[in-house]
Amino acid sequence: MNTTTAGIVFVASLVLALALAHVPLGDYMYRVYTSAKHSRAERLIYRAIGAQPEVEQTWGVYARSVLAFSAVSILFLFFFQLVQDKLPLHLNDPATEMTPALAWNTAVSFVTNTNWQNYSGESTQGHLVQMAGLAVQNFVSAAVGMAVAIALVRGFARKHTGELGNFWVDLVRGTLRILLPIALVFAIVLVAGGVIQNFQLHDQVAQTVAGMQQTITGGPVASQEVIKELGTNGGGFYNANSAHPFENPTAWTNWIEIFLILVIACSLPRTFGRMVGSTKQGYAIIAVMGTIALTSIALTNLFQLQNHGTVPTAIGAATEGVETRFGVSNSATFAASTTLTSTGAVDSFHDSYTSLGGMMTMFDMQLGEVAPGGVGSGLYGMLILAVITVFVAGLMVGRTPEYLGKKITPREIKLAASYFLISPLLVLTFTAIAMALPGQRGGMLNGGPHGLSEVLYAFTSAANNNGSAFAGLTGNTEWYNTALGLAMLLGRFLPIVFVLALAGSLAQQGVTPASIGTLPTHRPQFVGLVVGVTVILVALTFLPALALGPLAEGIH
Repeated sequence: MNTTTAGIVFVASLVLALALAHVPLGDYMYRVYTSAKHSRAERLIYRAIGAQPEVEQTWGVYARSVLAFSAVSILFLFFFQLVQDKLPLHLNDPATEMTPALAWNTAVSFVTNTNWQNYSGESTQGHLVQMAGLAVQNFVSAAVGMAVAIALVRGFARKHTGELGNFWVDLVRGTLRILLPIALVFAIVLVAGGVIQNFQLHDQVAQTVAGMQQTITGGPVASQEVIKELGTNGGGFYNANSAHPFENPTAWTNWIEIFLILVIACSLPRTFGRMVGSTKQGYAIIAVMGTIALTSIALTNLFQLQNHGTVPTAIGAATEGVETRFGVSNSATFAASTTLTSTGAVDSFHDSYTSLGGMMTMFDMQLGEVAPGGVGSGLYGMLILAVITVFVAGLMVGRTPEYLGKKITPREIKLAASYFLISPLLVLTFTAIAMALPGQRGGMLNGGPHGLSEVLYAFTSAANNNGSAFAGLTGNTEWYNTALGLAMLLGRFLPIVFVLALAGSLAQQGVTPASIGTLPTHRPQFVGLVVGVTVILVALTFLPALALGPLAEGIH
């Protein structure tokens, strides 16, 4: 079986597995978020945090709850890292000093579901911080994204009310009923596949064939690896991330990890369809996501398997920076999957990709990571794009646009447009500032278009809460730690506020009966229209920057 055929089989098996999981997992999440019953463990948690699970919240209270929980999480993780040398299971001689700027960047990164890392995990963070700090945020930051998505869906589903549910209930249920059980099962699967799980520090020394000594770093890796992928987090226990054999040892564990990255985000449209009372609407959303995702995966594979750009190729493909146990095609599929979502994990190094292959990873993030996107954030991002699409369609036919029986008035479109503009504004502004400052340009490993790509990729990754790095950029400086932290913070919470405000506005409306002039939003024509609007909006926004970076490098 040649490389291309093997790559097609790999992708086809993923699509089949995701299709099989779509209905049962989507229906299960529907029951989780609509059930009126609370488990005993959940009631104990509500009592401990002082939450009132029977009291629903308006969008403003829901947003303040999200922001308050996230602010406390950032402060806790910030100080946790600064005092880790006084705690058990800490590395005796960390390679990178945990400065306040780096602690700030890391705390913001994990709380915002970005997981950008300006350090080497195995030689900087102790096991206690990895488990009780970073891994915990992998769970709850994903649960926050799911909660916000469900609140927006309730805005479409409800009428004449200002209530969107209870954030604390949604947070706890998403963590305990969805993320934790799946993570527990697949952590065992990963351990069976060779991912390590222990408490060894830097005390294991092996003798190499050349007669030298090599330190073998252990740790509780499998438990963090599984939620890193399942929660579309991406932060690696090791600096090499999912290219490290202790995190991702074989080709079949590579398949499992891609499946985990995609499975919840691909099933949430089913939950959406059930909650709004029309599974056809859910199928339309997953069709948009699938069309964009498969196109991106195909193009990324094409650019990596063919000789495009300046990267040296061997055996007809760009093999630099690629693990031989995965191969070029499966690595390209991993890269597309991790940048189409907000995961940011890598099993190969994007800096070594061809110019057009590297461009695809950037473009995936610039789409807003909506195909299928991050856990929760992908669904609410796609629904925002659907709102913009029906507004555009309404302008074409001269009618007031409607989506799921809700009128899209100037208030709704202002909120949707503000959501969409946040990420481009942050990416382009911070990239421009970095390129204008000689000291920050000095952080680039390469000059010319490739150097610009390093900086553009970094802020694209931060503002879209992806977390993957193009490599080459020296990010552990006070300026980059601060600037990237601000991009992550604003890129996460400003859109969430706009989403919840939109949900509140929609929930207060009644339902407008469908008429002959209503745009059907469950048919293939609408799917194609949303895909077109998504691609055109991103192309108009980022094409000039891409032309100066990867496109210029590709035609050099």
